[in-house]
Amino acid sequence: MKVLVAEDEPRLAAFVARGLEEQGFVVDECHRGDDALMLASTRDYDALVLDIMMPGMDGLSVLRHLRESGNGVPALMLSARGAPEDRVEGLNQGADDYLAKPFHLDELVARVHALLRRSKGQVEPVLRAGCLELAMLDRELRVDGEVIELTTREFALLACLMGSPGRVFARTQLCERVWNYHHDPGTNVVDVCVQRLRKKLGESGDWIESVRGVGYRFRKD
Repeated sequence: MKVLVAEDEPRLAAFVARGLEEQGFVVDECHRGDDALMLASTRDYDALVLDIMMPGMDGLSVLRHLRESGNGVPALMLSARGAPEDRVEGLNQGADDYLAKPFHLDELVARVHALLRRSKGQVEPVLRAGCLELAMLDRELRVDGEVIELTTREFALLACLMGSPGRVFARTQLCERVWNYHHDPGTNVVDVCVQRLRKKLGESGDWIESVRGVGYRFRKD
């Protein structure tokens, strides 16, 4: 899952990004509103964390431009202004949630998870297929009830594929969503990670299908 964090205070932005990355998110970070609009308009994100007060373009203007262009990516707004009218303004501009500063990082991460659950129509943050259960919040994979240890990248790759069964992901897309590469790394990092995953999944490894000349997909039931 990929998140854009747009916050004009570099130290706070880095703190938020690190907290999300520790939960398995792939994070892009920027500090200006115009940069946030460019990134959100040209890259595929699962959620946005937007500070309202940013140079170049404020967060509400960024969100308004995105909504007017038909971009419905879930957005959590951050602001030092916590008055009810400020929250109402953000929600009226198309925000999905609003968090006043200062905030606890655990709460921000929980709210991002909640946004993703609502946007994907999930009642519980658990992805299931056959005997596989992938718990997003606990970051735990179970196969036939047995816990299987995954690395951060393995978990992120499996979550990406399981979250959109039947969708074909090109290797370049997976490099961007899982490794945050915005260029061809010139390696077979995706193929190697898929091989490791299939080995750990055992007989369930055939849920991950190769698409010749393109990439991979998680097959539908």
